[in-house]
Amino acid sequence: MSVAQKPRHRQILPGFGLTMGYTMTYLGLIVIIPLAAAFLTAAKLPLAQWLHVLLAPRVLAAFRLSILASLAAALLNAAFGLLIAWVLTRYEFPGRRLFDALVDLPFALPTAVAGIALAALYGPNGWLGRLLAPLGIKVAFTPLGVVLALTFIGLPFAVRTLQPVLADLDLDLERAADTLGAGPFITGAALSFSRALGEYGSVIFIAGNIPLVSEIVPLVIITKLEQFQYTEAAVLAVTMLLISFAMLFVINAGQLALQRRHQARQ
Repeated sequence: MSVAQKPRHRQILPGFGLTMGYTMTYLGLIVIIPLAAAFLTAAKLPLAQWLHVLLAPRVLAAFRLSILASLAAALLNAAFGLLIAWVLTRYEFPGRRLFDALVDLPFALPTAVAGIALAALYGPNGWLGRLLAPLGIKVAFTPLGVVLALTFIGLPFAVRTLQPVLADLDLDLERAADTLGAGPFITGAALSFSRALGEYGSVIFIAGNIPLVSEIVPLVIITKLEQFQYTEAAVLAVTMLLISFAMLFVINAGQLALQRRHQARQ
């Protein structure tokens, strides 16, 4: 007697082919084709010209500021985002829902409005700027202003990543030393960094856009486009994209290593 074959069960929902086709078409038009166009445009320049564009002092200073300010903002958001998420999750207090809604304000607020508001607050004549000036602290039109703007727009990513984990975490486990793990903490920092690296609207108003001092890479790209230097702008954009991918790869690799180490302890 032949062994009866087990019925094969379909593992995918009906209509998978059609929905997958729509998904790939949408991703191709919105993501893949524009990125491919940027790479193809940048590829028109030989390597020597790439280096000439990237090693210009103004460009190097812009990359240094964008990367370091994004890292600083990501670290600040990871630390204070954890604190805010913990308070909103663990405590009940008057106005809690209002404070929770305010966390999402950078999502809804146009970035240009955020930049103007920060410049008005921290400018030399602003409410907070006038208080900080006697202390020798200048925020607006300095790299510190760039960090402030990037921290503002990246905070929701850290808070919203950590909140669900804290909500599901047992209080007894929270009192242990290694309860939270690295996953949500690092993920929130990575999302905040990625958001900050390409930010433009909220930064240009408070940064002052001083070459070699407070000018970010997106502004340099815009300047190249306004001067019809499309190939050089594509080179900067592709380089920035590669740096972002490299940073995310390192962060994810570190997260995976910490997770494996945590599992080995259990």
